[in-house]
Amino acid sequence: MMFPVLEHTLTRPGHTMFYQSCGPAGATPVIFVHGWPELGLSWRHQLPALAALGFHAIAPDMRGYGRSTVHPAIEDYAIEHSVQDLLALLDALGQERAIWVGHDWGAPVVWAMAQHHPERCHGVANLCVPYLPEGFAPETIIPLSNRVLYPEQSLPAAQWDYQLFYREQFHAATAAFERNVRNTVRALFRAGTPEALGKPARTAFVRAQGGWFGPGQGAPALPRDTAVLTEQDENAYVAALARNGFAGPDSWYMNAQANLDYARRAQAQWRLKMPVLFVHAEFDAVCETLQSRLAEPMREHCEDLTEAVVASGHWMAQEQPVAVNAALLRWLGQRLPQCFAVRGR
Repeated sequence: MMFPVLEHTLTRPGHTMFYQSCGPAGATPVIFVHGWPELGLSWRHQLPALAALGFHAIAPDMRGYGRSTVHPAIEDYAIEHSVQDLLALLDALGQERAIWVGHDWGAPVVWAMAQHHPERCHGVANLCVPYLPEGFAPETIIPLSNRVLYPEQSLPAAQWDYQLFYREQFHAATAAFERNVRNTVRALFRAGTPEALGKPARTAFVRAQGGWFGPGQGAPALPRDTAVLTEQDENAYVAALARNGFAGPDSWYMNAQANLDYARRAQAQWRLKMPVLFVHAEFDAVCETLQSRLAEPMREHCEDLTEAVVASGHWMAQEQPVAVNAALLRWLGQRLPQCFAVRGR
């Protein structure tokens, strides 16, 4: 059965969340959480696939994005607030638990949901960003870097150097992305390539070169990568980011201490007991999880972990949707078969 993709708005004190849904409303919810600088639109290939199998597939625009509230303060983008946004969404659906799926910054939100609210999770699945029980921040990820590729003496922050640029020159980073939003979208949303393997990511040199694209420079003019975005997809991203700006999305990088403190409060639940899926992006040069030690804490702290590898760059749900959907559905069938039949629980 084919289900339409519906649009909804959930308003509560202090925050409005826009979300899309597809599938029977009483079925097990699968809630997809996007990252930087995306929209719920980034899960457009997953919603109908899950709905066709009887799930209620849902993809919100996270705070700072799209038609959800763009909050004014940097601290409004700490992970704890997004977890509360998603709990409110789950409550509004009338459901106790969901299957949560995250990518990029959406993954730390989903990992935090699993830590702090395991009773609200049937299981969790994440793409690209593995579980860091102490929290996702430069302080926890830089020590796990591949020091053969990123010598500590010359590249101390490794590929995570760009995150320190946000801290040091937040307004310059934001202004560079906003200089020409269409060029920014085209520069960011590009397919992965095997040629990227074994070479330092360009994110390792952001501070040294004075910005993402050089001092005071915006993104270069590139053609749209049709392997990732259609013209319609690109226009949707450009419209949303031009309307809202990048201050909200970039603020997600500015709450490291708050996010570490939040994770510490869940220390008794750092070991995850529910079914977990992690999907590695083989050609992701920044969230590189196959040669570095980045995935080691996840393997040590997940009792029921399934791993899959997709031959893709960072934007795998959009670049390789069939492979991502296959990994998700295989895991659901093997580890959460009861959720195919769950209704209203």
